[in-house]
Amino acid sequence: MPFDEPDQFAASDFIEAPSNRAARVAFAAPSTWVNGRLVLWGDAGCGKSHLSRLWGAEREAEIVEASQLRQALSSSRAAIVIEDIDAMAAPVALFATLERASASRQPVLMTSRTPPARLAIDLADLASRLRASLTIQIEPAEPALLDAMLVRLAAARQMTISASVQQFLLGRLPRRPAVLREAIARLDRYALALGTAPSRRIAERLLGELADPPEEEQSIPQSGRTAEFHETETPSLL
Repeated sequence: MPFDEPDQFAASDFIEAPSNRAARVAFAAPSTWVNGRLVLWGDAGCGKSHLSRLWGAEREAEIVEASQLRQALSSSRAAIVIEDIDAMAAPVALFATLERASASRQPVLMTSRTPPARLAIDLADLASRLRASLTIQIEPAEPALLDAMLVRLAAARQMTISASVQQFLLGRLPRRPAVLREAIARLDRYALALGTAPSRRIAERLLGELADPPEEEQSIPQSGRTAEFHETETPSLL
């Protein structure tokens, strides 16, 4: 989903919850990571990048995107963070980076939307290294976490949304962080375009497209629904 606001990854914006407790506990003791590596995985928007950036900043780690890692990384930093290994560009480069980090005794934190065991990796040595790593999932968000997240997302945009709009968003939309984040972004755009405060009417008319599809539509290939989630123009409300 397209997000039009930059990620800040501030410590004060992270919301602790039971769903991310296992990750927080593991982050506090990298010496316990299997072979000095941890793969943190979970759905889009669950907070894995936020957590990994906080951990990386605390340890002054080298932070790279797997999609940008095209040759082995040699870092003098105390630790390494590699984001989105499920979108890696060069498996050989990632493998070599892990080998160098292991030789240097640098802990490596990786994030992914998919657990290592389910990643399609042709390079057998890399697949073996990833599977021989501590793997932790950020569990689906609790209702209380989503409630708090909705309020913080709105506050970050200097939006005040009524209780009825909040109830609509939390009651009608899929209860996933990425969807709520996109919903707030769209609500803000449409309210600004209309020159009015965010309202239940705007939410009902413009955010219904983010709701889970009826059961008979769920068999439609995702490629057939791409346009629904990548609109860039503000539709008319007239």
